[in-house]
Amino acid sequence: MKNFNKSVMSVAVASALSLTALAPAVSAGELSASAGVATSYLWRGVDLGDGAPAVSASLDFAEGGFYAGMWVSSGDTSAGTEYDLYAGFAGEAGSLSYDVGIISYVYPTGGIQTDARATEGNIGDAMEAYISLGMGPVSLTHYENIAEGGGYIPNPDYYYTTVAVEAGAFSFLYGDHESAFSDHFDISYAFNDSISFTYTFPLEDDITDDEPVLVASYSFAF
Repeated sequence: MKNFNKSVMSVAVASALSLTALAPAVSAGELSASAGVATSYLWRGVDLGDGAPAVSASLDFAEGGFYAGMWVSSGDTSAGTEYDLYAGFAGEAGSLSYDVGIISYVYPTGGIQTDARATEGNIGDAMEAYISLGMGPVSLTHYENIAEGGGYIPNPDYYYTTVAVEAGAFSFLYGDHESAFSDHFDISYAFNDSISFTYTFPLEDDITDDEPVLVASYSFAF
């Protein structure tokens, strides 16, 4: 799953390049695309790739505060290939920034089975609503599972909340999981617009067997 809300979902840090000159049909808005590769698929403090490299790409459209897009990935070792569909609205009210939307995680290979729940690789099998509020370098983001019956997520009441702080090229994030996953703390460093590094470590070793992980990523716009 992509960590959405720009703190997203592999650790690829995507820079956007406007493609409106190539797409006059969407001249009222902006179309952008990017691609990236990471040393592993890191999702909310969990190494879903088990150390295997992952590639991803995104296509986004934005007009005013509205945005929508698709993110695709080579996937992880348990769920296989993935694409995410999302839409939302972002803006500012004085010194406060906000971002609200929904995202559906889709696994076209299907057949995911966890705790007696199975998916067929359909849109809506895994779906979240999110809201983010920011002021200066600090942001608070909350994700809530809204899939009918919980989808393939074992706990239908699953949620995930983060508090993030940016400090120049560094950023720091605390992630609070409901249920099966360990809370975690991430330290990220953006070497430049394309290369970044994220070190994550679990804060509750008794919940999972996750170990600290260092992931490097490279992204580019086209």
